[in-house]
Amino acid sequence: MPRFHCPVPLTCGEIIDLPPGAARHVQVLRLQPGALITLFNGGPDGPGGEFDATVTRMGRSDVQVLVGAHKGVEREAPRAVHLLAGITANERMDWLVEKASELGAASLTPLLSERSVLKLKGERGDKKRAHWQAVAVAACEQCGRNQVPPVHEALSLADWLAAHDRPAQDGREPGTRLLLSLHPDARPLREAVPDSGAVWLLSGPEGGLAPAEEAAALAAGFVPVTLGPRVLRAETAPLAVLAALTLG
Repeated sequence: MPRFHCPVPLTCGEIIDLPPGAARHVQVLRLQPGALITLFNGGPDGPGGEFDATVTRMGRSDVQVLVGAHKGVEREAPRAVHLLAGITANERMDWLVEKASELGAASLTPLLSERSVLKLKGERGDKKRAHWQAVAVAACEQCGRNQVPPVHEALSLADWLAAHDRPAQDGREPGTRLLLSLHPDARPLREAVPDSGAVWLLSGPEGGLAPAEEAAALAAGFVPVTLGPRVLRAETAPLAVLAALTLG
């Protein structure tokens, strides 16, 4: 059954107009009145889960549906993994966002690192963030997730560290901090990750983080980890960690 992200309040028995993005998707699929679909609103507010729905009207630019039964199913990973990823070139970042969303990343923060090829500022940065968020939405529609991971504003590593330099209000560190690194003292991933708890995973762009950036991360409590003797691409390495931590 086709699935559509519908970021509006959903209530069983109501007839609603789909938001433009979902309506356009329904029209592209050439669905007709009577077609059965699944809707999810994809955020922490509201009932969560997903809703059955039936297309009741297909207009030229609008689609109307009857919201049906609610299902409280969630398909989130057992561990929250927040990805801090150095921005990679061109379509590789799109691919990283898509696959990270499929693998269950809890959030994604694009990092403007010293070696990032793509430099984002102002309106261009806002458009790119909106584009990546749309990529994450499409990935969730495809893979069955009902919680869309937020794609945060692109920041430098220094700015991110400055905003996260204190423990949580209850006095505990809000998760384990891991740094994908070629550092000689890097530990195997399995040895560095506790059995439970959130993880903040930091990964650089092509060429890795600059020495000063890596030093700052280590000083802020990130533990250097390795995936073995092979050097993986910037978009492959964090996905391998996500798969290891969120699947199964």
